[in-house]
Amino acid sequence: MKSCWAVCYEIRMTSEADRRTPFHDLDEFLALPRVSGLAVSPDGSRIVATVSRLNDKRTDFVSALYELDPAARRPARRITHGAKGESAPAFTHDGDLLFVASRPGADDDKPAGKALWRLPAAGGEAVEVVTMPGGVDGVLAASAAAVTVVSSSMMPSASDVDDDRRLRAARTDNSISAVLHTGYPVRHWDHDLGPELPHLFDVSAAGTRRDLTPQPASGLRDAHADLSPDGSFIVTTWQLPAPRAATRSVLVRIDVATGERTVLVDDPDADLGRPAIAPDGRSVAFTRETLSTPHHAPRITVCVLPFGDRPAELTSSWDRWPTSVTWTTDATSLIVTADDNGRGPVFAVDPVSGTVRPVVTDDFTYTDVHAAPGGELFALRSSYAAPPHPVRIDADGSVTVLPLVDLPELPGTLTEVVATAEDGQPVRSWLALPHSAQPQSAQPDSVQPAPLLLWIHGGPLASWNTWHWRWNPWLMVSAGYAVLLPDPALSTGYGQDFIQRGWGAWGFAPYTDLMAATDAAVDHPGVDGSRTAAMGGSFGGYMANWIAGHTDRFAAIVTHASLWALDQFGGTTDGAYWWAREMTPEMAAANSPHRFVTEIRTPMLVIHGDKDYRVPIGEALRLWYELLSSSALPATDAGPDAGATAHRFLYFPSENHWVLNPQHTKIWYQVVRGFLDRHLLGQDVDPPDTLG
Repeated sequence: MKSCWAVCYEIRMTSEADRRTPFHDLDEFLALPRVSGLAVSPDGSRIVATVSRLNDKRTDFVSALYELDPAARRPARRITHGAKGESAPAFTHDGDLLFVASRPGADDDKPAGKALWRLPAAGGEAVEVVTMPGGVDGVLAASAAAVTVVSSSMMPSASDVDDDRRLRAARTDNSISAVLHTGYPVRHWDHDLGPELPHLFDVSAAGTRRDLTPQPASGLRDAHADLSPDGSFIVTTWQLPAPRAATRSVLVRIDVATGERTVLVDDPDADLGRPAIAPDGRSVAFTRETLSTPHHAPRITVCVLPFGDRPAELTSSWDRWPTSVTWTTDATSLIVTADDNGRGPVFAVDPVSGTVRPVVTDDFTYTDVHAAPGGELFALRSSYAAPPHPVRIDADGSVTVLPLVDLPELPGTLTEVVATAEDGQPVRSWLALPHSAQPQSAQPDSVQPAPLLLWIHGGPLASWNTWHWRWNPWLMVSAGYAVLLPDPALSTGYGQDFIQRGWGAWGFAPYTDLMAATDAAVDHPGVDGSRTAAMGGSFGGYMANWIAGHTDRFAAIVTHASLWALDQFGGTTDGAYWWAREMTPEMAAANSPHRFVTEIRTPMLVIHGDKDYRVPIGEALRLWYELLSSSALPATDAGPDAGATAHRFLYFPSENHWVLNPQHTKIWYQVVRGFLDRHLLGQDVDPPDTLG
């Protein structure tokens, strides 16, 4: 294997290798403010972002809205103060701010469900706009008209909003939770589906809640929708049942005045998504994702449909996957983001020719991109050097940070590592190193090589290109570990062929790519190649399981929310239909880690949440049993744990695929670090006493 490594950039390097940062204390890390959803007024004069902070009990994050200065001269100003937080900001055509919040209603001292609120641009207190029995889930506001549409849910047999309230009360009063399903799916990620179904409501007129989508069935589940600037119509994705208990997504147009629904694009070979209506209302851009097969990975492209014409695929020759689509305000360009080489730049796509040109290409990933009338863009950006923060992108591509929250000092440096795989493909990674593992300018021979933690991303169609609050390498770097974040086969941002290399062969090219990346990392002088561990979640957990059965090079392995027995997994995941079209039974058998349990000699920490419906708890239960009954790791022969196993199982009865509650996130990192410290550093660490 050939490899090369190069320092890409340093993050606030200090001469004090052991300088304390928020990442050295889990409580300080969890208390850091977290920036999300961005909203921009139609005239570009007002910018609002959502900032979440830990509550006083340290059990949840509460969000508030902050107004930013587009010119970046003044500090941000907090504009909402609800006890339960505010979210989903959106501006009306005249500059008022809409948001979703759970607050006491005007005629009720008790907190209501999530309702729609309006904060006047002229000042004053927020006023409640509309409540729904099922709560308000999201809001669309027209940029050039007084039209507002909200998403909410209703019981399928409800005749109207009042009847929906009656049916909900009947279920609650009688403690009924049963659901009678007639189709698939029945669960999604961490929640059960049904009986309520998503609807869209016109709430433009005071006191009205006009249902625009009566009897929608499951059409609006996980819908992406856009409202035309004049408020006259909506374009939204719509789920339709497909053969073999599958679903597929088409684009429909809904007339706001009449509720008339018309199918715009129905492509039997693809799912359609992310509609963005042009500023002149004459066309809509959207993404097209081809349906995968066992032998062909999906492909995502940008399309445009001029109303009254046929759709045109714009980016068929661009070897990248778009992750978001919006228009410039003059409709001369589509602004598109896409994963690219461990980053997420911003591109402009010509809506006629499909020509793609870069707008911003730096070491960041951009999300929440909004165009303003002056030609500038506003967005959130992040990287493994910095958490999400708001920026303005001027027409010349220059980027200005908008003041909002202080970015935390990091406990190390970020290095880019490139390896060469068995088939000659370059495989790149980020390598996060403690300061002590990098030479100091005053002491060039002061390097203290750090033990290596190989951290494998999920997906599998994803890449390590943006900040993660939940999967944060700096928490391990602060504990003295070097953390390798590789993008093996199946990763996005490297072209279709790179994805295809691992398609239907999860245990082959992705595995050898990971080993090549590890070989390259241990060549770095700041890495101690004699002390290594591997860790991953979801698909990354699958790879951790596969690695455990195929090599003894790692001293410890952490597997979170992982796939173990693929024959069992396929029919129990919440989207079994996509698994059925991506892997044949023969592929599943060839790639299933459970077949190699007798080869596992490495201590493993298994972690799983019971509310994980994407990778059901049965995977962890079977993995745990088979580790104890069939793995080759001998029982401990000395000390108080004599006769016990070195394997561990951390179980969260109330958590989902990610383990999100702050108190559980803290335990997660405490247990993971204790497990790794024991097997890589020889330190005997007691589990946190909160585990009892």
